[in-house]
Amino acid sequence: MILLSSAGESFFQLIFALFVFVGVLALTAFVTKWIAGYQKTVGANKNLEIIEAIRLSNNKFVQIIRAGEDKYFVVATGKDEVTLLGELSSSQLRELDEPVESIQPVDFKTVLEKLSKKQK
Repeated sequence: MILLSSAGESFFQLIFALFVFVGVLALTAFVTKWIAGYQKTVGANKNLEIIEAIRLSNNKFVQIIRAGEDKYFVVATGKDEVTLLGELSSSQLRELDEPVESIQPVDFKTVLEKLSKKQK
């Protein structure tokens, strides 16, 4: 009888610990999403926007930044510095909806066939 009650009590403690763990995970996920939404609305502005960025090295980027309605600047950013590279007009920018000619769609089936042929 003593062993049975001890085992049952341990089982209920385990179930309780699992419920607490799942509750803490759910609360953490909720708070994280809430803080992300809050920071997005607080940090949102209408005058500055990063249009495009490309990584040059681990902590160096070239970015196109829109300032105001029609001013576009190309800047190089690093860990401790920001350098203005030039200014662009809106006509010099390519729209994101335009297809890029250099990128061709990849057919997964053909890639898989090539890999299987190399392994044989």
